[in-house]
Amino acid sequence: MKLNRLIRALAFVATVSLFSSCTMKYSFSGASISPESKTFSVAYFQNLAPLVVPSLSNTFTEALKDRFLNQTRLDYIRSNGDLSFEGQIVGYSIDPVAITGNDKASQNRLTITVRVKFTNKQNPELSFTDYKEFKQFKDFPSNVSVVSVQNELIKDVTNQLIDAIFNASVANW
Repeated sequence: MKLNRLIRALAFVATVSLFSSCTMKYSFSGASISPESKTFSVAYFQNLAPLVVPSLSNTFTEALKDRFLNQTRLDYIRSNGDLSFEGQIVGYSIDPVAITGNDKASQNRLTITVRVKFTNKQNPELSFTDYKEFKQFKDFPSNVSVVSVQNELIKDVTNQLIDAIFNASVANW
């Protein structure tokens, strides 16, 4: 009887030791962030694109902050976080993509390109040591005024970009 209790106790201790020795935490968002990482920072993404939408820098920067606040346990600090992001918006364009038989576009495409530098203090091998470029787009009908759909298109493309950056930096996909 004592031997049986001893075996159970040893099995329990071994199981607890095994699970407590992990160094990465996983969440439902797909992020795997070192438990030592407590903070993140996002520098303002300046808009260097040839075509500038005045609100895009702020929209993009705030969306990146919001993603990490909402889907990780990390606290935001203004600079020098355990995970830090900096970069620029380097492309913003609207181009025809689907040409019909009479040389008219039936679809246009809004494309946004950003360059991101990511630093992971706890796991430097996961950092983007050079800027990494991310490009996303959204198509829309050519008979629709760009002005009438621009804000919604920017929101959609920004969300796609944030997904890609989140996955590349902390989801390790």
